[in-house]
Amino acid sequence: MYADNTLTPKEAVRLCALGILASSPHTYSGLANAVRHFVSRILGPSLDVLGTSVELLKYEGLIELVQDSDTNSGHNSDNSNDAEFAITDDGRRELHALLTSNVRTGATELNKLIFALKFRFLHLLDPDDQRAQADHLVEVSESELARLDDLRQHHATADGYFVKWLDHDIEMLESRLTWMTDFRDRL
Repeated sequence: MYADNTLTPKEAVRLCALGILASSPHTYSGLANAVRHFVSRILGPSLDVLGTSVELLKYEGLIELVQDSDTNSGHNSDNSNDAEFAITDDGRRELHALLTSNVRTGATELNKLIFALKFRFLHLLDPDDQRAQADHLVEVSESELARLDDLRQHHATADGYFVKWLDHDIEMLESRLTWMTDFRDRL
């Protein structure tokens, strides 16, 4: 994590993988495909971000091979495409740490991914942690709105179309903030 307890791009991908496995076991290839699909649909194709290896999660003890239920083979090789992995207790603790991390103020593509991941896996936290994360996400959005409002005020009399573009961004952020505040209040 960065010094301010926010996620690096690789930790965001780690959060995605662990969250997927916390929901249900997946095969090696199924997990890789699910992570790639989610991340690339939020960020677009990005080789820089898709660096977390299933092997690394396994090596760190965050995931483990699920015992084979097929009595004919008697074992399941973790090198097989149909080998299933599940999250471990250490993996659940890591998932909790990643899910409860901070989010940096600013409209970056990484923040968009982190917001999406938090909402995708928020249900895996206990109700108090869910509310705390919802509060944090509202605060981050309020800070972002204040930043954009300040920028708009500074350029209010500028020529061109910048203010119109900012007005559009502010309107979208206000709408998202209203939705998130309502969401938080219903938790």
